[in-house]
Amino acid sequence: MAKKSSNKEATVEERLQALYDLQVIDSKIDKIRTIRGELPLEVQDLEDEVAGLETRVEKVAETVTTLETDISSKKNQIEESKAAIKKYESQQQNVRNNREFDSLSKEIEFQNLEIELAEKRIKEYQAKIDSKKEINDASIIKLEEVKKELEHKKGELDEIISETEKEEQELLKKSKKAEEVIEDRLLTAYKRIRDNARNGLAVVPVERSACGGCFNKIPPQRQLDINTHKKVIVCEHCGRILIDPKMAGIDEVVEEVKPKRRTRAAKA
Repeated sequence: MAKKSSNKEATVEERLQALYDLQVIDSKIDKIRTIRGELPLEVQDLEDEVAGLETRVEKVAETVTTLETDISSKKNQIEESKAAIKKYESQQQNVRNNREFDSLSKEIEFQNLEIELAEKRIKEYQAKIDSKKEINDASIIKLEEVKKELEHKKGELDEIISETEKEEQELLKKSKKAEEVIEDRLLTAYKRIRDNARNGLAVVPVERSACGGCFNKIPPQRQLDINTHKKVIVCEHCGRILIDPKMAGIDEVVEEVKPKRRTRAAKA
């Protein structure tokens, strides 16, 4: 209830000054959060990149292991085929007819083909392993580089947080205190304008006869109304609350109007 009572007693000029003071505080908070806000995104991107590279390295390692297992399997197959060939060649010494001999010859031929195919597959698998290892070596180097950058960025973020956290908390307290002297209706309007403004500016001074937010020209009569502090005036273009430059501590530069040169006819 005390807050409402003080709001009624406050003049329009005091309310406008309170709004501008609040804007200055909130802009400082925005600046801190902007500086800090970029780093967490960078850290998150780097963490995602590290996770992606680690997954890639892990998958390549799994693929290499699978290929090495396949090579081992093909080598075993070759040994089995060689053993089969020896057995068939031994059996050929005891055949009873040409038919049996030819049958064993086909088996030997088949096993030789199996050996050739297995050796071909081993070469293919080994080529894939060499290629995968080359890619993996590059990924591991990249992973180490990204990890170092991540560590640096995390340290930078922690440092900024430690430096700005105390300042931000103090500014937040000042912001809450500044809000206490502003009536609810004005405060709601201020917050709504801030939310809709790209740069978070809801209260701006008139500079060079233009709105300090959208830079559109303000009619002279409207400027006079702003300078009298009799009512809250908003920009017709962007909706921001306007205050005169002096309230914002700005000295307006008045352009000197130079007298026109007199013509000969005028001198006469």
